[in-house]
Amino acid sequence: SSLLDQEFKTATIKQLGVLLEAHYVFPDVAKKTAAHLQEQLEAGAFDKANDLQAFAIALTESVQSVNHDKHMRIRPMPAGTGRSDKPGVAIQEKLDRMAAQRMNAAGFREAKRLDGNIGYLDLRGFAPLSTGVPMADRYMGLLAGTDAIIIDLRKNGGGNPAMVQYLCSYFFDEHIHLNSLYWREGDHTEEFWTLDKVGGEKMPDVPLFILTSSFTFSGAEEFSYNMQTRKRATLVGETTGGGANPGGMIPINEKLGVFIPTGTAINPVTGKNWEGTGVEPEIKTTADEAFDKAVELASTAARAYRQKIKEGYEVQLTGLFAMLAAYPDDAEEEKIFESMQQCTSNGCLMENNINDLGYEFLIMHQKPETAEVIFKCNARLFPESANVYDSYGEALLANGKAAEAVDNYRKAVELAEVNGGLNLEVFKANLAAAEKAASSKRP
Repeated sequence: SSLLDQEFKTATIKQLGVLLEAHYVFPDVAKKTAAHLQEQLEAGAFDKANDLQAFAIALTESVQSVNHDKHMRIRPMPAGTGRSDKPGVAIQEKLDRMAAQRMNAAGFREAKRLDGNIGYLDLRGFAPLSTGVPMADRYMGLLAGTDAIIIDLRKNGGGNPAMVQYLCSYFFDEHIHLNSLYWREGDHTEEFWTLDKVGGEKMPDVPLFILTSSFTFSGAEEFSYNMQTRKRATLVGETTGGGANPGGMIPINEKLGVFIPTGTAINPVTGKNWEGTGVEPEIKTTADEAFDKAVELASTAARAYRQKIKEGYEVQLTGLFAMLAAYPDDAEEEKIFESMQQCTSNGCLMENNINDLGYEFLIMHQKPETAEVIFKCNARLFPESANVYDSYGEALLANGKAAEAVDNYRKAVELAEVNGGLNLEVFKANLAAAEKAASSKRP
């Protein structure tokens, strides 16, 4: 590239100083940084930086020597940043950006299940909510039902604070203050709390492990620090990069731009942040060893988690089965429903489990009255399912309640027609048989 003249360097440093004093989150430090740049210029510190890359590196070193802010970096402006006068070129640039965005997949690189039912997520960035949320929900859906989760942030350089908040919200069921950002503009503080709802299943109790490296930076550090300060996760790996001041790129001129932090993080638990120090993991390893160490820890945690769930389920199912055995003489339908409702809300029973239980009582135990109440409860719990009404109809028919059976079979057919149920023809045949049985009962 062509050599840079003194006039360009002087104008760049003057404009950089103006931008820092106007936008940097700490105004006093901005003044000192601008003054230091001017002193260095006059002392000839930038004389040997004759191309854009070298000048950008020298400027970055100069500003960071005063403010120690790892976010503040001067970079050559990428080609195509300026608007092209040629429509064809502008379209190509837009298409290239769209292709890059598609390939990036909002930072979600990989999700998989490891041996021992451990979920693993490799996350390379925190995208804006518009692209990040749908992708997060899909990837988190793949991890649902795992007994421990490892989130790999070793190659994550950060991103959008609102996306950090969204992903954190998957791991808490209570309303918790995660982080605050103080912004110089408007002199205001923005609070980030866990969201009550996410687009998938929350995992507030699943053991969580976060992999870190010295490259882990900014928003990825916030995610790690949020989890660490709330004792929600175990961090495994290296101390992170140490950048807690968010901001954005601002052009200095056509050739160079600067990332200026316009805000700073304030953690509600510690009252501090990780700027300059990084986030220190509980389990220190090299970045390369972090994965194997986390798998070892997660395997142990997953076994304990499974046992805890099993013990909790056992207590609930024992109570439910005792009521079913006592029905109808010494157990009420409403109590059975409440017990089933609790079992479904915590994942102990699903619709198909209750359905199987109903057939157990209908066919194996020859207790059609108990089967009827089980299927009825299932229909109350899952009113949008066609199958629950079909099964309920079968129990009603077995108990001589043909007219009620017809109503439920009809409901099954209606729902299957609306939802495109695979068993529609079976439901129709069952409805026809029930209608025939009902008509033969009429005098």
